Amino acid sequence: MPKEHLNPPRGTRDFFPEDMLFRNWLFERFKETSRLFGFQEVDAPVLESAELFTRKAGEEIVEQLYHFEIHDRHLALRPEFTPSLARMVSNRAGSIRFPLKWFSIPQCWRYERMTRGRRREHYQWNCDIWGEASEVAEAELIAMIFHCISEMGIPKNVVRLRLNNRALLEETLRAGVLAKTPEAFEPLCVIIDKLDKIGKEAVIEQLCAPEGPVRISRASSQETVDLLSVKTLKEASQNAPPNSSAIESLKKLFSLLEAYGISDRVDFDASVVRGLAYYTGIVFEAFDTAGNLRAICGGGRYDKLLETLGGPSTPAVGFGFGDAVIAELLKEHKLLPEISRNVDAFVLALGKEEQQSAVKLANRLRAEGNAVELALAPMRVRKALQEADRAGASTLYVIGPEERDRGVARARSLESQDEWEVHL
Repeated sequence: MPKEHLNPPRGTRDFFPEDMLFRNWLFERFKETSRLFGFQEVDAPVLESAELFTRKAGEEIVEQLYHFEIHDRHLALRPEFTPSLARMVSNRAGSIRFPLKWFSIPQCWRYERMTRGRRREHYQWNCDIWGEASEVAEAELIAMIFHCISEMGIPKNVVRLRLNNRALLEETLRAGVLAKTPEAFEPLCVIIDKLDKIGKEAVIEQLCAPEGPVRISRASSQETVDLLSVKTLKEASQNAPPNSSAIESLKKLFSLLEAYGISDRVDFDASVVRGLAYYTGIVFEAFDTAGNLRAICGGGRYDKLLETLGGPSTPAVGFGFGDAVIAELLKEHKLLPEISRNVDAFVLALGKEEQQSAVKLANRLRAEGNAVELALAPMRVRKALQEADRAGASTLYVIGPEERDRGVARARSLESQDEWEVHL
């Protein structure tokens, strides 16, 4: 077999024991934050009908699907969790009590260009609130993000959040450059979401491309890109249509964030639009302040998603927080946790004749709630001490011929080196 076939597919990962220790540590932070904010955990199949993700034309994510046909069915590995969540809510329509607060940590798959912190397979902490139309929902989610980041030991000045309101951009453009082609707004958002990746000139070229989905003039393309450079809510208010509901929504959100004590970590940024077509209102992304990594997490409001599945219009907002970028950030700031195995005891039989006594002792210790590693073959005590230390055990139990005859085990504390006997 060629050597490359022994490696995981490009963009995916094997999780060895030490990797699982970190992954579990990270997931525990996600779960504990969710618990503190009153969220319930859900999950769904990693395999869905491809139509669930292709319902909107023009989204880049459609081109990134891992999909196949089998038994006349077109299936895909989920590239994100929100459509699955919408399907689940739709299936329980009429029996769900709103507002609902659900979280999940799904594995997602996208065939995309890999960069630092971007993989083709990743896990993502998703938190969503359904049935609440006010900005309180966005504020609660943003507070969750900062709480979780703080629980990871990341200093306050390392991560900031940028937000915008897609409705504000939509109001402005449909009153101007998209007045005659309002249907071009969603594909326009997909293109301008690439601003940081491909630069202004490339975005302008795609917006005015005659064969593209937007097809506005070069002057209109330049005007659109200029709108994205606005960095203050005051300036955005001056450019917005009179009595803009989107501006009022942003003002309410900033007021709520002040009550949470996190408004000083959040900035208005007109260039944040998020590339997925289903977003309808406030959108946000968290970044490292050094600018070395792609977005740590992102989300926003998607009030019309359930309608695309044939359900009633239902307000909804959520975010996705990937495992790959935050791992890079922790590594960069030397904040990766030192995690040892959670083993309480290591039990050793010095010979085969003592193995049954060792098994009985291990069983008793486990029945008392201890995590026990049982040596599966005899070894020297010196090696057993090394193995016990590597396992993170606090106590080594040794049974030799003398101990077996007297019905005891010799115990040693690996921390204090104190020794005592335990009756078998």
